[in-house]
Amino acid sequence: MASDTRMNDVREELVVVPLRHPWRWISGAVVVLVIAGLGWAMSEAQIQWEDVPGFFTHPVMLEGLLNTIVLAVAAQGGAIVLGVVVALMRLSANPVARWFAVGYIWLFRGLPVLLQILIWFNLALVFQNISIPGLFSVPTNVVMTAFVAALLGLGLNESAYMAEIVRAGLSSVDEGQTEAAKSIGMTPLTTLRRVVLPQAMRVIIPPTGNNFINMIKGTSMASVIAFTELIHAANNISSRNLEIMETLFAAAAWYLVMVSLASIGQHYLERAYGPR
Repeated sequence: MASDTRMNDVREELVVVPLRHPWRWISGAVVVLVIAGLGWAMSEAQIQWEDVPGFFTHPVMLEGLLNTIVLAVAAQGGAIVLGVVVALMRLSANPVARWFAVGYIWLFRGLPVLLQILIWFNLALVFQNISIPGLFSVPTNVVMTAFVAALLGLGLNESAYMAEIVRAGLSSVDEGQTEAAKSIGMTPLTTLRRVVLPQAMRVIIPPTGNNFINMIKGTSMASVIAFTELIHAANNISSRNLEIMETLFAAAAWYLVMVSLASIGQHYLERAYGPR
């Protein structure tokens, strides 16, 4: 009893001292000062900030926005389809299909996207016509528009990355799942659609979402072949009024809006396919 009394006395004498974190406050103050300094510098810059909202909703800028969205969605959608096909070939027991997939990934992942866009856009220098003997023949310049060249350059490059992402996702599913599906009479296609892919999506969705965000920004490379996306639209507007930074800030605002919306969509997709 006496020892318990002494222990209680000791506890009463102890004073709880909160742990100090001075560097948290110092680093926070530095960050606030840097942000304030940047804000002050931008306010003093020779930029007509009142003109930026007008360029944000300028008809040419809205046309560039629409073209950017269409190109990004079309290129990413095509890349996903091609990526799934190439990934399945990469995992195939057929050596011809497997080595074709390896070569496909090596080629399109190895070349810079801008180079691929330029090659497709200048394809008429190599082939004047695109034809299938006895069926049709059309001039290459008619087919290979700026949109098609950008779509092929962005889409084929992305499909090589998607093939590796899908392959990693499919490989992450335990083989016992496939064997169990076969044991109850499921066909390979049904097994892939109902057993393997739903589980692989947990691995596939996060990098695919990140790649789509990169695709949105990557469409800016199409400006070099005069495709009217956001960057080219900003340049078209500024060439008339010489307000270069103002139009670029308007384009930057649209990119941030699109990336934010894509990030929200990715978040909910990850939640839908995440562990329950």
